[in-house]
Amino acid sequence: MSTSWLGVDMGKTSLVAAVCADDERVLGSFRNDASGFADLAQQLASCARAAELHLVVEPTSGYELALVAFAYEQGWQVSLPNPRHVRNWAKGMGRRTKTDRQDALLLARYGLACQPAAQAPLAQEVSELDSLLKRRQDLEQILQQEKNRLQGMAGRPGIAPAVHESLAQVIAALQEALRQVEEALAQHLQQHAQLHAEAERLLTIPGIGRKVVLPLLVILHRWHTLTAGTGSTKGLTAFLGLDPKTHVSGSSIWRRPVISKMGNAEVRRLLYMGALSAVHGRNPLHIFYERLVGRGKARKLAVVAAAHKLLTWAWTIFLHQTTWNPALHTN
Repeated sequence: MSTSWLGVDMGKTSLVAAVCADDERVLGSFRNDASGFADLAQQLASCARAAELHLVVEPTSGYELALVAFAYEQGWQVSLPNPRHVRNWAKGMGRRTKTDRQDALLLARYGLACQPAAQAPLAQEVSELDSLLKRRQDLEQILQQEKNRLQGMAGRPGIAPAVHESLAQVIAALQEALRQVEEALAQHLQQHAQLHAEAERLLTIPGIGRKVVLPLLVILHRWHTLTAGTGSTKGLTAFLGLDPKTHVSGSSIWRRPVISKMGNAEVRRLLYMGALSAVHGRNPLHIFYERLVGRGKARKLAVVAAAHKLLTWAWTIFLHQTTWNPALHTN
């Protein structure tokens, strides 16, 4: 069965599409909304003669989610490849030009050449949980910004009383909105017993607290969906951007190793903070951390390694639906 590969370069308000099958063609620019998706589907119907259509689009700050949902409704297959894999493939093919049209064509060519596996959609309850968590994060960031502004104005002359009053009103409104989101999160977990049970199992791991557990749970579900339940811990580490990035050639070291930082920055930060707290407690992660430091590893790098260990434990517990057993890690 022949397949047409649809490559899409996403933007906030628009997208650029290209298709590859027997030949290749840039379809042009479309709005990133329902009307734009309908126009894209209509143009594809007139030019794509293959029996199947396979969308290839990179994850781009959530801008691609509406298009992906539309693609599933149309019965298209969907792949969301790691941007790093696509760029490495492009470099290997000698591609250097980077424009929206070229990026769309590159993704279509990548699909035709590499044949990435189709990915199932994320479960509705997990997608809704993800949206609630993102909204909570947005509100927390805006609230902190407003509090910082109010604190910075304290004691400063020349500030109109209306400014202080406005800030106080906005802060109160944000606090109420944040409370409502927290309440919606609690209700969502009550309505979906499986998500609640999975979160409770992850909370048995030292370093995984209430602030970390739900964003981590979404990442685990996303990786499980992307890999159809066959993903490895090593792959998950790369997916989240905790994998080491070395620069060594022969006996020359260009620079010190760092992590790739290719995945979700917020979950990486939360895992790091969770590990930083856990390595100072009485638990196997503290022993792991002290052993690395004793071997000469820098303390910050040892904490990153501890965050990697937390992710490994979390994936194992999620996959096998068990609880963390400290006896298995005491030595």
